[in-house]
Amino acid sequence: MSSVGSSRQDEDIDLAQLFRAVWQRKGRILAATALAAGLAFVAANAISPRYKGETRILIEVREPNFMGQGANSADLQPLLDELNIASQVQVLRSVDLIKQVARDLKLYEREEFDPVASPSAVDEFLVLVGLKKNPLERAPEDRVVDTFLEKLSVYQVERSRVIAVAFTSKDPELAAAIPNAMVDVYLSLQRGAKLDSNSQAARWLEPEIANLREKVKEAEQKVADYRAAHDIVQMSDTETFSGQQLNDISAELARVRSEMADAEAKAENVRAALAAGRPADMIDAVASNATIQRLKESEAGIRAQISELSITLLDGHPRIKALRAQVAGIRQQIASEAANVAASLENDAGVARLREKQLVAKLNMLKADYAQADSNQVGLHELEREAAAQRQLLETYLARYREATTRLESAASPADARVISKASEPIEPDFPKVIPITIVAALAVLVLCVVAVMLTELFSGRAFKPANGGGPDGSRDRERPPEREPGAYEEPRTARPRRDLPANLLSVAPDRALTAEMEEALDLPPAPVPAVAAAVVEDKDEFSIESVATYLMASGVRTALAISPTGDDGSTATVMLAREIAEGGRQVVLIDMTGSGCPTTLMASRKDLPGITDLLSGTAAFGDTIHPDRLSSAHIVPKGTSDIRRAMRGADRLSMITDALAEAYDLVIVECGPANAEGVARLSRNHPYEIILSAPRPDMKDLAAIMDEFEKVGYADLVLMTAGGLQGRGERERSAA
Repeated sequence: MSSVGSSRQDEDIDLAQLFRAVWQRKGRILAATALAAGLAFVAANAISPRYKGETRILIEVREPNFMGQGANSADLQPLLDELNIASQVQVLRSVDLIKQVARDLKLYEREEFDPVASPSAVDEFLVLVGLKKNPLERAPEDRVVDTFLEKLSVYQVERSRVIAVAFTSKDPELAAAIPNAMVDVYLSLQRGAKLDSNSQAARWLEPEIANLREKVKEAEQKVADYRAAHDIVQMSDTETFSGQQLNDISAELARVRSEMADAEAKAENVRAALAAGRPADMIDAVASNATIQRLKESEAGIRAQISELSITLLDGHPRIKALRAQVAGIRQQIASEAANVAASLENDAGVARLREKQLVAKLNMLKADYAQADSNQVGLHELEREAAAQRQLLETYLARYREATTRLESAASPADARVISKASEPIEPDFPKVIPITIVAALAVLVLCVVAVMLTELFSGRAFKPANGGGPDGSRDRERPPEREPGAYEEPRTARPRRDLPANLLSVAPDRALTAEMEEALDLPPAPVPAVAAAVVEDKDEFSIESVATYLMASGVRTALAISPTGDDGSTATVMLAREIAEGGRQVVLIDMTGSGCPTTLMASRKDLPGITDLLSGTAAFGDTIHPDRLSSAHIVPKGTSDIRRAMRGADRLSMITDALAEAYDLVIVECGPANAEGVARLSRNHPYEIILSAPRPDMKDLAAIMDEFEKVGYADLVLMTAGGLQGRGERERSAA
């Protein structure tokens, strides 16, 4: 946090410490909460209770059931829009309505509505010295109106035509009586206003109706006189006699022209066929002639005889020649008759042309008559419109007059509103709500106390922890040893047990010597600690795979980086470590970040499975890169098939991937192969990984140099794993793989 200072920039807030601090002070917090709840309960009970009553009315247009609702009466109905409803709300809050309710209920006699009627000594003194105006100078009704408006609430219910009238009072009976009385007065005023409106309308309509009747009579007489003067005979509402004649002549002319065109076309067709020598009896106009039909039947009979005789007689036989002569004569008769048909058609066309000329002449005459009648019709329409307007206005006035007189006679004019919910005497007070006030006050004090404790822990610095899991001073990196002069004596690196590890597990640390206090705590002799080589020779089991697995399961480590300086031997030991942890009942997954892909070869079913390089490159889904181990319940994220250089561009996503896997697995192991310290530092991005140095056959000089490099990049403690028994067990697993 920026408010803590620059010394906190490498630290995170320890939520567990915040909750521990709150839990340690739970007694004080609960006591303060109980005290606040008690005070709120007492204060709420000390307040004089106030009760609230509410009446609701629906604004709607209402008419007596015995009156007809025509189109004209619908035009008189008010528009029930938002402005109309808002206007009715203001009517309910009007001073005249409130004064009438106050008079009916005698509210001016109640001290609740006129508290200034009995002023205190202080008020009298202020009035005496002129610092305050005497409230008694105002009329009691005016003082009651002011107090009434403070307790009154009139509002429109959202998205409806319902108006709610709510009133708050110390007396529950009065809280229900006032809204009901206000609604009664409001409905009475509405009914009275409608009766007054009907009375005024009836008095105004009587002379207007008498005047309109005379105007309608005069307008209709003018229409009749105009028709007689201009000889206008109306065939229908929209057509006159001259217009009807014009339509008939036009239809007849169209029919004659159609017949003439048809006759001319048929005659021309027959003439063309005869001139060209084609058989005219195939044309429809000729074939339909009765004479042609009889001749064709005779021709067909003769041709049938010729066909029968041709079987027994030769073509030169006299009888066949006689029959063929008859056929030729019939064909000449058919051609002659076709010419007669053509002449008949031409005659019909000529008659049609004469009829057309007559009809055209008569049509022109009727057009002139129609034009004159049309000009006369304009004046007639103007008179008819005037008469219709006067007649419609008279009917409207008569309908309104009948409605108004009927309402006056029956005195049945309901208000344009009705009560849908009457106020009833409330049982529970509207204010104060003792239980809710007590609960809210207790919760508020509880939250404030918890926040105060947390802020105290934050500002005191006790709620911070190292950002990267370093030592208690908030820094992960230990203080580096002073630079050595060339040729100076250097004490050998030592292997020391970590205080948070099991007794059978040692971690390699670059400390130069153990302090006397640590030696005493770890039950070690005060003599100088032997070198690393001596420590490994004395007890190989302390760095075995089983010991490291026991430590990882006991310490609760969630993510670990395994470094294998010797290559595939170390990677094989890391695979054995993952299987050992899996046999212990833990869920473990191993990520293969090696160049050779040794863990993938030992654990995966085949080498071409999608893995970590595909995941870093973004070419594979997360779930597609996790595969089961062939020989245990562990899981493997293989090396993958993508290009390693492309995958390493997304190496900053490794920490995110391991964190995601740590949510599902008890332990995530990243096997990096023979990686150097700087590469591991870049890969981890200061993530709190446990560093495992997997060296099955360690060289002490190489190990010292490796630990030196890791110390320089900030990793002071490394867990050494020499993989005791690797020669026998590893060979078996390799053979199985």
